[in-house]
Amino acid sequence: MSRSQFSRLSLCAAAIGALAIAAFAAAPSLAAEDAVVIPAPAADAQAATGIQTAVIAGGCFWGVQGVFQHTAGVVNAVSGYAGGSKNTADYSTVSSGSTGHAESVEIKYDPSKISYGKILQIFFSVAHDPTQLNRQGPDSGTQYRSAIFTTSDEQKKVAEAYIAQLNAAKVYKKPIVTKVGPLEGFYPAEAYHQDYLARHPESMYIVINDLPKIGELRKQFPDLYVNR
Repeated sequence: MSRSQFSRLSLCAAAIGALAIAAFAAAPSLAAEDAVVIPAPAADAQAATGIQTAVIAGGCFWGVQGVFQHTAGVVNAVSGYAGGSKNTADYSTVSSGSTGHAESVEIKYDPSKISYGKILQIFFSVAHDPTQLNRQGPDSGTQYRSAIFTTSDEQKKVAEAYIAQLNAAKVYKKPIVTKVGPLEGFYPAEAYHQDYLARHPESMYIVINDLPKIGELRKQFPDLYVNR
């Protein structure tokens, strides 16, 4: 079932609200992709000053954005498109799977509070399943691929080293398929996609696929979870 099909499901407001609250409380048991406890990266980015940028793609951007909006040290997280050209960076076109774009999230973070490596650890452990090729949960197509769009040589080295580390440790049942490549442009998604998890916690798609990720963030990274 596609995301749009999930979106059309409707129940009475009271029942949905109760389900959303129950799902959030028991989040790990409902996750479309199983969360995995993984080691921190052995090699991380050097300490830096000023706000830094990370861009990642891990399936539907609603859930990925939601995870990092609840992460301490993250100043802002924006849903958008990366991997293709500016003139095809709109939802209907990207949904065709032919643009080269992936649904992505641009993360602005304070490196004095959270490192690039820690962002990747959260990305790989609770935000998505990096072993799924061109899909996440109910969504399939290259626009839902797992990818890291790097903004520097250092980010590239950290990301590639971490993937090699995790594959060598065999923390997943299958190899990681996440692609690492340079960021050539990030294009914010339409306004109705922004803050979708926060604005629609009763959506059945969010309840089933994304609220469990927030629960796993709170469980695995209690020092980094923020309720906002």
